[in-house]
Amino acid sequence: MTSQVSSPAEQADEAVLGELGEQRKPAGTKDVRRLDRVIIRFAGDSGDGMQLTGDRFTSETASFGNDLSTLPNFPAEIRAPAGTLPGVSSFQLHFADHDILTPGDAPNVLVAMNPAALKANITDIPRGAEIIVNTDEFTKRAMQKVGYTTNPLEDGSLDAYHVHPVPLTTLTVEALKDFNLTRKEAERSKNMFALGLLSWMYHRPTEGTEKFLNTKFAKKPDIAAANIAAFRAGWNFGETTEDFAVSYEVAPAATAFPPGLYRNISGNLALSYGLIAASRQADLPLYLGSYPITPASDILHELSRHKNFGVRTFQAEDEIAGIGAALGAAFGGSLAVTTTSGPGVALKSETIGLAVSLELPLLIIDIQRGGPSTGLPTKTEQADLLQAMYGRNGEAPVPVVAPRTPADCFDAAIEAARIALTYRTPVFLLSDGYLANGSEPWRIPEPDELPDLTVQFAQGPNHTLDDGTDVFWPYKRDPHTLARPWAIPGTPGLEHRIGGIEKQDGTGNISYDPANHDFMVRTRQAKIDGIDVPDVEVDDPHEARTLVLGWGSTYGPITAAVRRLRAAGESIAQAHLRHVNPFPRNLGTVLQRYDKVVIPEMNLGQLAMLIRAKYLVDAHSYNQVNGMPFKAEQLAAALKEAIDG
Repeated sequence: MTSQVSSPAEQADEAVLGELGEQRKPAGTKDVRRLDRVIIRFAGDSGDGMQLTGDRFTSETASFGNDLSTLPNFPAEIRAPAGTLPGVSSFQLHFADHDILTPGDAPNVLVAMNPAALKANITDIPRGAEIIVNTDEFTKRAMQKVGYTTNPLEDGSLDAYHVHPVPLTTLTVEALKDFNLTRKEAERSKNMFALGLLSWMYHRPTEGTEKFLNTKFAKKPDIAAANIAAFRAGWNFGETTEDFAVSYEVAPAATAFPPGLYRNISGNLALSYGLIAASRQADLPLYLGSYPITPASDILHELSRHKNFGVRTFQAEDEIAGIGAALGAAFGGSLAVTTTSGPGVALKSETIGLAVSLELPLLIIDIQRGGPSTGLPTKTEQADLLQAMYGRNGEAPVPVVAPRTPADCFDAAIEAARIALTYRTPVFLLSDGYLANGSEPWRIPEPDELPDLTVQFAQGPNHTLDDGTDVFWPYKRDPHTLARPWAIPGTPGLEHRIGGIEKQDGTGNISYDPANHDFMVRTRQAKIDGIDVPDVEVDDPHEARTLVLGWGSTYGPITAAVRRLRAAGESIAQAHLRHVNPFPRNLGTVLQRYDKVVIPEMNLGQLAMLIRAKYLVDAHSYNQVNGMPFKAEQLAAALKEAIDG
């Protein structure tokens, strides 16, 4: 068989992709190259269906068995001006035949549906990468709208890339000419043509997408048939056109996962399932009192579908009403939840303080986004940590739990519920937009792997007065957890007063006594300080002198950066916090073992401030607040500088 010489762009592409080998097919058929990983970014106008396209490619990739990580990125406007840079929506997918941790630093393949998509993303694309461009949209007006004075497809500015000019719109309309559709209706299916083309390029399954389209458009069978036809046309175009001489295979990640049943899951969906699982394990009805807010609304949408599991959802008129209803449900004996983002937390703060005073279990789920105020609704940030810790009047301590990956949101929800139910306290769960909208494979746990969260409600008197009378004291505490009894309203003999004014220890009566207030404040703090949380685990195979400490969604980029450094011969230790309040009991000892502690955060150093204050450790911050997650290469460079400094 005659060997084929790759172009410089193809050779660079192979280096970027980390090609493992090459498999040739018989003459007359196209080459198939095996890769260990690929990063693809779909980009287009907000109305081009890029999120749907990326989601479908992800679903088929998950069913194929690859490990994967995704990064949806879209504007906050419902419909930004067509063809403009602010209106660009993108979806990045990293999939591999081995364990991966991030959506990838830079795409190997960019699908650009218009000039705005190309211009908004070209700075992220490495030399030698492939760019698939919808040439139909590169009109003079469209290019001028985003600042192109010449056509980038013709002026040589893209010579460093392997460009595939494809008239996606024209090909889609031609493929659908036999359908009774207007040209505008037919053009809407161009994202399915692009999906079919990419599915051919990377040997993705197709059955799931066709089934999805039939289901999605079940009431419009002509639209379903048209989308399927466009999808198949894209696949056939890849198979027959000479411009795509090579397709690629990324084998399933057979050794990356423990045995089990897996599915692809986003952070918000995992949180929803975790809340349902927690309510079942506690044998309590689940109540969500919420107000829609990006990026938390998906939890409300998902939970509203599961009434069969005893889930009740209430979409309130505002944030305050949502948490007020949830706290009332907690008083009535439900596993109560309210979901929001940073601006909503600000409105809920008084009721959170009331929950601290009433000592009732309540989950406050904050899907963090860029701030302050309305900020960046669809971008990610970790800047609500200090708000969760201290954003209430008075001494009002609240536990804080933070998931590290989209799939980990399931376990974090169960852990937050455990703390709330065991210690009778509101609990913050701090996710963020990166975790909420991103996705990865998740092993579905067996029921016997889940913890028992069963709650014992108060049943009768729990205190004997000096005269021998048996009474119920609503603030008589468990000596181990300091939790007060949970008495369901209407239980005979357990009537008690609630409210925001300070309670007398034991009786719960209103009290203005200074000594009692001091005692209650210290007791509430002691209850939080005494919460049983696991020790922080340290990954340190070579007794390093530098420790990188993270929390929440920085786990993936930090771990990827640590792997790069160790592969280059550097010695660095890593620890990651799920429990931010209270800190694990061994954290101080861990920190003292290292000469340097580096804390990367998507804020201006909030965890670092807490660490410095509590442990008197000169922790070094590495911060980013641009609305996007860290890149592994960027973190690796910063950590290398810390090691060498």
